[in-house]
Amino acid sequence: MAPFGPLPGGELPVSPEVLLSASRQAMELTLLVSAPLIVLGILTGLAVALFQSLTQLQEQTLAFAPKIVAVFLGLFFFGPWMLRRLVDFTAYLLNGFPGWLR
Repeated sequence: MAPFGPLPGGELPVSPEVLLSASRQAMELTLLVSAPLIVLGILTGLAVALFQSLTQLQEQTLAFAPKIVAVFLGLFFFGPWMLRRLVDFTAYLLNGFPGWLR
C-alpha cells in the first residue's frame, strides 16, 4: 500500500477543506513572516539607488552590501517574532493533526 492517497475504503484520511485551510494559512504565514525583510531590502535598495544616482557612483558592491546588512539587522530584530509565529503554526498543525484524521 502506498503511504499517500486514499484509504482502502476510498476516502481521503483528511478532508479537502482542512487541507485547503491549512495550505492557505501556511501561505499567509509565509507572506507575513517574510514581509519585514523584504520591505527592509526594498527600502535599502531604494536609498542606495538614490545615493548612487545623486553622486553618480556606480560601484556594484555599494548596491549589495547595505542590503545584506539591512536584512541581517532585520533578522536580528524580527527573528524572535518570526520564529515564534512559525513555532506556533507548527504546534497548531501538530496538535490538530490527530483530530483531522477520520
